[in-house]
Amino acid sequence: MCGIAGIFHLSDQTQIDADLIAQMNDRQIHRGPDAGDYFFDPGVALAHRRLSIIDLEGSPQPMLSADKRACVVFNGEIYNFKELHKELSDKGYAFNTHGDTETILNAYLEWGEECVHKLRGMFAFAIWDREKETLFMARDRMGIKPFFYSLLPNGEFIFGSELKVIMAHPLFDKKLRNTTIEDYFTFGYIPEPHTIFENAYKLSPGHKLTLRKGDKGLSEPVEYWDVPVNKYQALSQSEIDEQIIEKLKEAVDIRMVADVPLGSFLSGGVDSSAVVALMSQLQDDPVNTCAIGFDVEAFDETDYAQMVADRYKTNHRVETVSQDDFDLVDHLAHLYDEPYADSSAIPTFRVCELARKHVTVALSGDGGDELFAGYRRYKMHQAEEKVRSMLPLGLRKPLFGPLGKIYPKMDWAPKFLRAKTTFQSMAMDTVQGYHNSMSILRADERAKLFSNEYQSSLNGYSSLEVFRKYGDKVQHLDPAKIAQYIDMKTYLVGDILTKVDRASMAHSLEVRVPIIDHKYVEWAFNVPSSHNIERGIGKYSLKKALEPHLPHDVLYRKKMGFAVPLDSWFRGPLKERLFDGILSDRMVNSGYFDPKQLRTLIDDHLSMRRDNSAPLWTLMMFESFLRQNKA
Repeated sequence: MCGIAGIFHLSDQTQIDADLIAQMNDRQIHRGPDAGDYFFDPGVALAHRRLSIIDLEGSPQPMLSADKRACVVFNGEIYNFKELHKELSDKGYAFNTHGDTETILNAYLEWGEECVHKLRGMFAFAIWDREKETLFMARDRMGIKPFFYSLLPNGEFIFGSELKVIMAHPLFDKKLRNTTIEDYFTFGYIPEPHTIFENAYKLSPGHKLTLRKGDKGLSEPVEYWDVPVNKYQALSQSEIDEQIIEKLKEAVDIRMVADVPLGSFLSGGVDSSAVVALMSQLQDDPVNTCAIGFDVEAFDETDYAQMVADRYKTNHRVETVSQDDFDLVDHLAHLYDEPYADSSAIPTFRVCELARKHVTVALSGDGGDELFAGYRRYKMHQAEEKVRSMLPLGLRKPLFGPLGKIYPKMDWAPKFLRAKTTFQSMAMDTVQGYHNSMSILRADERAKLFSNEYQSSLNGYSSLEVFRKYGDKVQHLDPAKIAQYIDMKTYLVGDILTKVDRASMAHSLEVRVPIIDHKYVEWAFNVPSSHNIERGIGKYSLKKALEPHLPHDVLYRKKMGFAVPLDSWFRGPLKERLFDGILSDRMVNSGYFDPKQLRTLIDDHLSMRRDNSAPLWTLMMFESFLRQNKA
C-alpha cells in the first residue's frame, strides 16, 4: 500500500521542479513511510511513497520496465500477479522482481490500456509511456484505492492519492465547487467524480484516463467495468447455497498473501465475522483480530466479536473507546481534505490505530450490506415501491405530498422509519424516493438551511442528479437492486471506502476488502432480492450460508452499526463547540446558510425538541474544513 503523485506537462518539455514534486509527495508520507523515490523525464515527474507489503526489498517505485520504455507508480495490491507473472513470462517478458508492480508494467506493454481487464485487486496507478508520450491512469473497479487529479492553468496535469497532494501545488486554485456543497449536505460526502474544489476531480471507480503530449485539455475518463446488471440472470437457490461461501473463501484466500503480519477487523457484525471465520479455515495459525468497544452499552458490540474470537481461537485484542472520544474532530477534517460527515470515522480511526500495533495488513468485511441487501433501508424501499406500484404518481403526489408536510417528524425513530420522510417518499418516483430517504438533510430541510443567494446560484441543480445518473442505468431491475446499485456507485465508494482508506493509511495500515472482490461482485449481484430479503431479514442468503460457520446470535441479532453518541455529545461536552463553530463568523458570513436556521437547528437539539445530531455534525465538519483551508 502506498501513495502516488505526479506532474505531467501537456506541452512543455522543461524539467519538473524536483523540490515541488517532493513537497507534494511529502504530504502523504503517512501512506508510505518505508521509502520514497522519484522519476524524471522532460515535462514529467512521478513520485511514490511505499508501505512494504510484498517483495519487501525488491520492488522499488517509480519502476521502469526492463526495456526502459515505460515507468509506473502504483498504489494497491494485484492479487493475481503470480498467474499474470507466469503468463507474461511465457510470452518472453523479463522480470527482475517478485512483486506485483512489475506485473502491471509488463501487462501494459503486452496489452496496452486493455491491461486493466487482466488485473484483479485494488489499485490506482499511472504509467508514463515514453514511446507514445502518453500518461495512462486507472482506478480499480470498486474504487477501493483513491486517485485525485487536476489540470492547472499553466498546462500541468497533477495527481495524487489524496487531495492534500495536489493542494500542495502553489498554482492549485482552492475555489470551492458550488454544486458539491448541495451534495455534501445531502449525503455527508462528495460523490465521484467531483471534489469540494472546482478544479479537482476523482477518477471514478472502474475508469481509466489517458493524456498525450500536445493535448489541449483533459479528455473524458473511460469506463472499463461496471457491475454487470445488464447480464442479470437469477441464480437458483441450490447455486446460491453451493457457491456463496466457496466463492467468498476464494476471495479471502487470495488476500492472505503478505510478507508482513496480517490480521482482520472483527466488529461482531456478520461481514467481518464471516471474513474471520474463513481466514481461520485457511490458515493453521490463529488469526490476529482486533475490535473497538465503547463504554456506552448501546454502542458496544464486543461481546459478539468475542463469541467469534472464542470459536476460532483468534489472537483477539480489544480496546475501549470513551464516549467522550471527540478530540479527533479537527484531525478528521485534515485526514479527509474535504468535508466528510460520517461520524463512524472516529471508531474506524481507533480500530485502525489498534490494528497497526500488531499487523501491517488487515482484512475487513466492508461491502457486504451493499452486495447482499443488508441495510434496513432496502426493506423499506421495497415496501414503499409496492405502494408506488399500486397507485400512479399522479394520485400519490396529491395524497402523500400534503401528509409529508404536516405529519410530525418522528425523530426518535431510525431515519428510514420516520413518517414524514416516508410520506414524502410516497409522493416521489423510485429514485427520488430513495434519494429522499438517504438524505442527511432532505430537500425541504436544505431549502431552509441554505441562503436564498446560494440556492439561486445552483441554477436549479439538485443532488438528486447524482442518483438519477445511476438509477436511470438500472431502472429495469427490482427496487432493492436499484438501491444497491446506486449505493455501490455512491455511498460505498464515497463514504465507506473513503473512510477506511484515510483512517487506515493515517496509521500506515493496509486494508483489504474480499467481499467486494470484483469477481465475487459479478456473481453475488445476481442473487435475487427474494433470497437476500426474506421474512423481513436482510442479507438472508449470506446469513443462511454462514450458519455452519458462525453463532446464531451473531448472524440474526439486530444490526447496530459503528456509531458514536453524537446526540449526547452535542448536549454535553461539545455544546460550546456548536456555538463557536456553527455560529462562527466564518459560517454565518460564508454566504451558504441562513443564520437563523443555523441557530434553530442548535436550539431545537439542545431543547430536545428534535434530534438534529446528524445535520449538526455535518455542519461542524464543514466548519472545520473551512477553517483549516481558510476557505
